[in-house]
Amino acid sequence: MSFIPLWPASISSYSHQVDLLVVCFTVLIVALSAPVFILIIVFAVKYRRGRSANRKHPVNRNVAVEVSWSVIPFLALLGFYVWSTELFAGLHRPPVDALEIDVVAKQWMWKFQHPEGQAEIDELHVPTGQPVKLTMASQDVIHSLFIPALRIKQDVVPGRYTSVWFIADMPGTYRIACSQYCGTNHSEMTGSFVAMSPSDYTKWLGQSSNDPSLVAEGAALFRGRGCSGCHGPASTVHAPSLVGLYGNPVPLQSGEVVIADDEYLRDSILLPQSQIAAGYPAIMPTFKNTLSEEDVLKIVAYLKSLKPGEATQ
Repeated sequence: MSFIPLWPASISSYSHQVDLLVVCFTVLIVALSAPVFILIIVFAVKYRRGRSANRKHPVNRNVAVEVSWSVIPFLALLGFYVWSTELFAGLHRPPVDALEIDVVAKQWMWKFQHPEGQAEIDELHVPTGQPVKLTMASQDVIHSLFIPALRIKQDVVPGRYTSVWFIADMPGTYRIACSQYCGTNHSEMTGSFVAMSPSDYTKWLGQSSNDPSLVAEGAALFRGRGCSGCHGPASTVHAPSLVGLYGNPVPLQSGEVVIADDEYLRDSILLPQSQIAAGYPAIMPTFKNTLSEEDVLKIVAYLKSLKPGEATQ
């Protein structure tokens, strides 16, 4: 029989900061609440029925004390709010050089797709000391990726992308779980998080299956689904070029300007009529019922790889 440890291993600087936040906040709550409970006990004993005690204390209106016991806890709690908010916001500001791994959640398994093409089921291998960004989508219901050793938890929502990033500092094998009830076998939706030294990770990549890279698979889908027939350089259809699109502003027919991020690319494939590029007709068909979330992630990876000077094929 295995047991969940009361305090899981901490293997990243972020997890250390979360632990420090929890300890400090616990100390603050104890410091604020302990006097109240202590005085309740003292007064219950001192002024209990039948006990001889002076119950006619003069009124003492010490304004400084009355203000301080309200203002000091308020400022302390406000400080913890700023601290925790900064930690939370930092989870969604990955470095530009982060290793990007795609995640698809489905009842009841986790599928991880490395950019080199390696796919894993319920097991995630990552190098230590390197930023890793997880871009996640759900195939069915809401799931939530929870890695206790990293102190990170991120909901995985159908119909959109969510992301989180981390740096694992300590090699080892740790636990993955789904922390959002997702159906009958929710408790079995677990896995292993394997942090490896960079050299061991490189060896692992070499020993894994020789699958084509994520970009290569996306390029094959892009051609196979006929996308290149409209977006290719030789196309006669009036469709926008996709070269250098990722990360740049896109004017829409509505007058808005959006950034072509992962979510925009996904919606352009599955919900093409929701954000129509300015100057182009609304002729893009939807692939909502023909492409899986895994296929969409592969095509998005390919589109992100198209740099100025390259052409779609």
